[in-house]
Amino acid sequence: MSDLLTPNSSFSLTIRFEVPNRPGMLASVTQAISTLGGSMGQIDLIDQTRAISMRDITIDAASAEHAETIVQAVKDLPHIKVLDVYDRTFTLHRGGKISVVSKIPLRGQADLAMAYTPGVGRICNAIAEEPQRVYELTVKGNMVAIVTDGSAVLGLGNLGAEASMPVMEGKAMLFKEFGGLDAFPICLATQDTDEIVETVKRIAPVFGGVNLEDIAAPRCFEIEARLQRELNIPVFHDDQHGTAIVTLAALTNALKLVNKNISDVRIVINGAGAAGVAIATLLQKDGANEIIMCDSKGILSNDRTDLNPQKRSFAVDQSGNLADAMKGADVFLGVSAPGVVTPEMVKSMATDPIVFAMANPIPEIQPELVKNDVAVMATGRSDYPNQINNVLAFPGVFRGALDCRASTFTTNMYLQAALAIASLIKTDELDREHIVPSVFDERVAKVVAAAVQRAAREDGVAQG
Repeated sequence: MSDLLTPNSSFSLTIRFEVPNRPGMLASVTQAISTLGGSMGQIDLIDQTRAISMRDITIDAASAEHAETIVQAVKDLPHIKVLDVYDRTFTLHRGGKISVVSKIPLRGQADLAMAYTPGVGRICNAIAEEPQRVYELTVKGNMVAIVTDGSAVLGLGNLGAEASMPVMEGKAMLFKEFGGLDAFPICLATQDTDEIVETVKRIAPVFGGVNLEDIAAPRCFEIEARLQRELNIPVFHDDQHGTAIVTLAALTNALKLVNKNISDVRIVINGAGAAGVAIATLLQKDGANEIIMCDSKGILSNDRTDLNPQKRSFAVDQSGNLADAMKGADVFLGVSAPGVVTPEMVKSMATDPIVFAMANPIPEIQPELVKNDVAVMATGRSDYPNQINNVLAFPGVFRGALDCRASTFTTNMYLQAALAIASLIKTDELDREHIVPSVFDERVAKVVAAAVQRAAREDGVAQG
């Protein structure tokens, strides 16, 4: 399946090579790369003499295997000497992607006396006397804990705490870049629900909010629910609610394009884990009446005896497999596994079907296979139009929650965040390849934060 994927920068490499300095030699390299489907970027001249040229060429591949094939093809060319190969993604992560820096320079004894002892003692006493001043006088009001147990890392599975760190570092970067929030990875060496809850409660004084990340279902539901009950700071499981917010934002605009109302459409959700359940809950909040959920065993039907409480709440009278569920459906939302949807299933849907195939990195169905059979297509990938990307949601959601010192999150806060994202695409800008704003649109976090803050005040959970 991976050979059908579009080359992208997650499999980006730089090849440094030496060629005889005569016409046509560089062309032989570029020809070999393009023949194998590599996407070429920058070509830099590193050194040149009358005899040889040394160059770096940057290439995007579709997979690790594809990258190896391209490198080998260049090595096999006559008169070409490959000097080095750099995996640009590994290079970017080397040494980690974040650091802690001081906001205030220490230029002399006076600065030290105020920032640390003895002056800092006055600040400690002030907070002891008025605990709410911790938000004003420390990092708490702008600090988010990114908590994981490494049990459901991306689509890769249970990789553990250490292997989850690169994701959590990346998340911290996104919080900072898009929401102006400081965030830090908290990767726990336990997958016990009680231990996770206790650990987060004990470190909570430092943080204004908690972002739960990559914790497997169904434990993630209990962990989030307990922390929301037992902490007075907002707790947000991004794999659930971030995905749900952006999915609803995209669906709101997709339905406008096909002139359908969410209360009238038949929606199939494939994947009944954390994301699927949260999406279904939020769609119902927005007025969806007919949702059929499927897991790996088929439709969540009332006659099944293997459903956990979260799945049970979405059980329906219909039974059967995914193909049965998709017949006549207006909308398909996939948060499941690669390649589980066939072109025939899509063709069995209602007129002007909407298909969001959000499994990463390989979607439930390749967009190229159904481009003439769908009204709107979205994926979780950055190299196709309409990327359903949680970064549209969580920086603004936390920005708004921390700015009003929300004690918790509510479903209404998620709903208003989704509608705010959708509102950024004006009617005259809407088309089948443009239903959500770019993640680099600077308006996104601001409008989401404002909407979340308004909803928090409406719901009575704002404390400041």
